Amino acid sequence: MLTWNIRKLDQTSSTNDDAKHAAESGAEEGLVVWALQQSAGRGRQGRQWQSPEGNLYCSILLRPKVALREWGKYSFVAALVLYEAVHFYVNARGDKAVELKWPNDVLVNGKKISGILLESGKGYLAVGMGLNVRQMPENPIYPVTSFAAERCDAPLDQILNKILEALDAWYSRMNKEGFAPIRTAWLSRARRGVLRVRQPNGDIQGQFADLDEEGNLRLILADGTEKSFSTGDVFF
Repeated sequence: MLTWNIRKLDQTSSTNDDAKHAAESGAEEGLVVWALQQSAGRGRQGRQWQSPEGNLYCSILLRPKVALREWGKYSFVAALVLYEAVHFYVNARGDKAVELKWPNDVLVNGKKISGILLESGKGYLAVGMGLNVRQMPENPIYPVTSFAAERCDAPLDQILNKILEALDAWYSRMNKEGFAPIRTAWLSRARRGVLRVRQPNGDIQGQFADLDEEGNLRLILADGTEKSFSTGDVFF
């Protein structure tokens, strides 16, 4: 069981940067950097993550004991963690469709409500999470939503506690049992159907087929062949 050390900040440039700097100074696993605002938050592929006050921004320091090549799979752990928190609060009445979109987005009725960014260094992994709670910053790529837009009111500290509770369970399971149970759980919550994957040379469309043992997305293309993707933005 992890012991959490929560550092709450009114404002910072990036909680991931703070967590990485702390890790490089010897901070122990379980450090949680929680900021009410970020001035230089970022998402996948270096995109800006708008961070107005009212949303949840945190980075959690982990020191996985598995092989380094497996560390990228903790993004699926983080996705399951945020899924649980969103499902618990936003879908309390059971009237929302909460799903996971490859590789690690949580969707509510098809709209993005969260973001995850993993960054690593020597001996550590910083797991950054952003969750739209009271604010809904515009996203030029995906439709978005928030707790407030879904008529859910939950205090940030309670949401964070739910995230840490879920992370403790899923992180422990990944460390003890490997990726297989994480993959199974992710697949049971995944958005399926026809997907488009944006690639440097254009979009590729196909039917959702699987998440393989390495965390790659597999699609069945129109000609019946299967194609695997390790990177790319997914659209419906």
